[in-house]
Amino acid sequence: MVVDTSTVSPARSRALGAKLAEKGVHFLVVGRDEAVLERVRPYFEPLGKRIYYCGGAGLGLHAKLTQNLILSNLLQAFNEGLVLSTKAGADPELMLDILNNSAARSAMIAFKAPFIFARDFRTNFSVKWMDKDAGLALESGGQLQGPLPLTAIAHQMFQAAVSSGFADEDFSPAIKVLEAWAGVEVKSRQPVAGS
Repeated sequence: MVVDTSTVSPARSRALGAKLAEKGVHFLVVGRDEAVLERVRPYFEPLGKRIYYCGGAGLGLHAKLTQNLILSNLLQAFNEGLVLSTKAGADPELMLDILNNSAARSAMIAFKAPFIFARDFRTNFSVKWMDKDAGLALESGGQLQGPLPLTAIAHQMFQAAVSSGFADEDFSPAIKVLEAWAGVEVKSRQPVAGS
């Protein structure tokens, strides 16, 4: 039995699964055979709060890519909005409070924004990995003839961040590219403790 927990191309994963099946080897990316998932569930439980069975081969990867596609597009919308509002003179922390108390609320933005405001880009999930996942989503979209125009733009912004030397930073520094273009920096206006 082979269990793959990486985020790779769903088409390549299905092809690898077919080759392994020819040799009698079960291949699982939480989107293959539900009975196999149940056999390995105890090993997955420490990895996350919930384990979802997504269906046939490649569907677990599509679910993961969909999650990251939405995260990347949410972050891009936040980056654009905050660069614009900061350039106009609005306090970024006030904007975050407004967002957190509106229909635009996002748990990911609520978590990431304070780090952006403090200019703390330590890596939780790097730009290069989000760039890879956006590329995989676009590849899947092309294979399935599913248009992904927002993801294409977000992917280009991650590419610009990688090209600007931010590849190993958290995926939130894609905002630095927009800031450079706009000539503004989205940061806390509150004095940092100890300074």
